[in-house]
Amino acid sequence: MIDLSRRALPRWVAPAATGVAVAAAGALLTVRDPRVPGAYAICPSLALTGTYCPGCGSLRAVNRLLAGDLAGAVGYNVLAVAVVPVLVYAWVAWALPPRLTARWPRVGSAPSRAIYAFAVLVGLYWVARNLPWEPFSWLAPSP
Repeated sequence: MIDLSRRALPRWVAPAATGVAVAAAGALLTVRDPRVPGAYAICPSLALTGTYCPGCGSLRAVNRLLAGDLAGAVGYNVLAVAVVPVLVYAWVAWALPPRLTARWPRVGSAPSRAIYAFAVLVGLYWVARNLPWEPFSWLAPSP
């Protein structure tokens, strides 16, 4: 058995493995279209409560982003579309050597106020996308 506790893996291994996993998930989303009924399981929150969770429509939104259809992606989940650039920035900052990103703001070191504000935003989005009133109806995922 190999003892990995004494050896540190090179710092590029974790970002590279994450990049490969995300690329594989993206490839799966382009091959198996989540807009086709039954292609993926239904959202457990939607199945149990009948309401849209903040993630409902995210697979379809990413599928549309990968196809270059920004408007279609926003129609499925605007919050997921807004978070993608932040995730890409965070991954690039993680993957590049620290000497290249020394002056970049660190996403992982966000102040607790920003984290709480994001949690409140997600909660408000969750409530708003389930309201039946016209000003909020566009937040529900497109059929």
